[in-house]
Amino acid sequence: MATHSSKIDFPCGQVRKYLEPGPVVLISSHWQGENDIMTLGWHTIMEFSPSLVGCMISAGNHSHQLIRDSQQCVINLPTADMIDKVVAIGNSSGSEVDKFAENQLTPAAASLVKAPLIDECFANFECQLYDDVLTDRYNFFIFEVVKAHVRPQPEFPPTLHYTGDGVFNVSGEQYLNKRADFRPWML
Repeated sequence: MATHSSKIDFPCGQVRKYLEPGPVVLISSHWQGENDIMTLGWHTIMEFSPSLVGCMISAGNHSHQLIRDSQQCVINLPTADMIDKVVAIGNSSGSEVDKFAENQLTPAAASLVKAPLIDECFANFECQLYDDVLTDRYNFFIFEVVKAHVRPQPEFPPTLHYTGDGVFNVSGEQYLNKRADFRPWML
């Protein structure tokens, strides 16, 4: 029988180290001629069809009001080689700097929303605000992905996962395929 090591108390404010839901993304927005980008790690898939994604965007972020006013954004998926740009974007404010120019990123026209795609990112998901019932109280936006653009290779890109305290994990290096063990309706 396997023995388990003792567990220690852990600070509740740091549980993100183990529970962060998905890869760090770059949210691009546009309102009245102004573009912005923000780094975001707090998002979750909420529904498959329609494709709904919940994002916690702090009211302290310059992007918050642009997204609130436009009711649109693009969720861009950077790869691990973009880590310096991801951190630089997170450490700056769009009210003070043009983050596209400052980080040498290419804005590309989206198909269905006015917010730009970030061309250097592996994938871009055009989003429309679906529900804002939790926005005033929790800064939680629920978006519907209305158009998706994804590079075909690699199938599993190396993405960044923030664990707090300036540390990232990188996924995409090893995947455990258990598809054969799933019931078809559970895939």
